[in-house]
Amino acid sequence: MELLKGRPEDIAGRLPREVRTYDLLDSLGIEYVRTDHKRTDTMEACNEIDAILGVVICKNLFLCNRQKTAFYLLMMPGGKKFKTKELSAQINSSRLSFATPEDMLKYLDIQPGSVSIMGLMNDKEQAVQLLIDEDVLKDEYLGCHPCVNTSSLKIRTDDVIQKFLPAVGHGYQTVKLVGED
Repeated sequence: MELLKGRPEDIAGRLPREVRTYDLLDSLGIEYVRTDHKRTDTMEACNEIDAILGVVICKNLFLCNRQKTAFYLLMMPGGKKFKTKELSAQINSSRLSFATPEDMLKYLDIQPGSVSIMGLMNDKEQAVQLLIDEDVLKDEYLGCHPCVNTSSLKIRTDDVIQKFLPAVGHGYQTVKLVGED
């Protein structure tokens, strides 16, 4: 793995959702570095990528309420444990669970293992509420996938908050997760 500045020179074989991510970031003037790698499905697999990027890739969880009337994308540090009860109390939504792969594809155009804030560009109806753990906002950079889990990006947190989110019509709610029993 190596660090590369910006989009791939050759997009042959890249999925359209990945190319759309680069197109949007470039159109917004958001600089990023990228590394291409084998498919990652776990936070443990992200450790080597973290070292290359020099940033911790966020844990991104796609959640919904029991009735499937509210959907949430939670960004939190990779090392924190997720406690449903802790988050439910802060967002006044009981019975949170993981949304289905079908809902993930429907709302974010993302497959399991590739969940990322970048998927919000595909949520044209703003059906998904973004929740960001306060610790993610403290870091100068964040790491995420460009809607596929065979590449990872390092982007300035401020660029994501001040340029990307407004461009895709999304705000966010800050949450405080302790992640302890």
